[in-house]
Amino acid sequence: MMFKTLMVHLDLDHPNDARIKIAGDLAERFSAGVIGIASCLDIPTAFADGYTASLLIEQERADIEGRFKEAEARFRAEIRDRAKFVEWRSAIVQPTAYVAAEARAADLVILGTNRHREILDPSRTVDPGELVNWVGRPVLMVPQEVERLEAKTIVVAWKDTREARRAVWDALPFLQKAEKTIVVEIDESKDPTAAQTRVDDVVAWLKRHDVSATSTVPPLVDAPATQLDTLAWEEGADLIVAGAYGHSRLREWVLGGVTRDLIMRTPRCTLLAH
Repeated sequence: MMFKTLMVHLDLDHPNDARIKIAGDLAERFSAGVIGIASCLDIPTAFADGYTASLLIEQERADIEGRFKEAEARFRAEIRDRAKFVEWRSAIVQPTAYVAAEARAADLVILGTNRHREILDPSRTVDPGELVNWVGRPVLMVPQEVERLEAKTIVVAWKDTREARRAVWDALPFLQKAEKTIVVEIDESKDPTAAQTRVDDVVAWLKRHDVSATSTVPPLVDAPATQLDTLAWEEGADLIVAGAYGHSRLREWVLGGVTRDLIMRTPRCTLLAH
């Protein structure tokens, strides 16, 4: 298994430097092509008369198309010498649905995150909580402040769920190139023996896929995302792999939860799958 096509989403209103650089790094690492993608909705015109509304739509769409061209030029300049092939896709439509649909062409979707921006405008940028649940591909979240992703040491956040199993499978290209993989299940049920049995099974499975893996089962002493991030910092890991949990996306994304905290609060890259 290998990543042959990466898709990187570019925001029109926020910096894209980190995610473009990491997309280029990964393209070289995996000998992959890269598709750049951008999208946003034009302004509403419900309170304008017919002529004014048409004029506003025309002006807004011209501005958006101009910004698409600027984003594409920057993307191509940064990626063209690093990827097996380069493509560009853009449309004036709702961003999350557009990226989810176009991701049929990719093995991995790369998004940017801003830990200081809690409120998302769904007409201007991708909602990562929704995208992870819709896209059917692993999603790599890249904080704006990240300069590189070496992925020499990786933390796998384990829960015995379908989502976690999907995430570990989807992360295999990273895990097989890593020097060290740590499978961690935070013992929330106060049954460390059962948790250890589960992570030992995962470690054995990974080793059969040529992944150098170990395990740990710490007790729950803090918010799970905080514990995972602390462990990653202590181990020098710059990538966390996790299942995107959400029997109810509304409950998980709006009210909090491990998935949301990993997306919005972790100062390192996170690979999520659902």
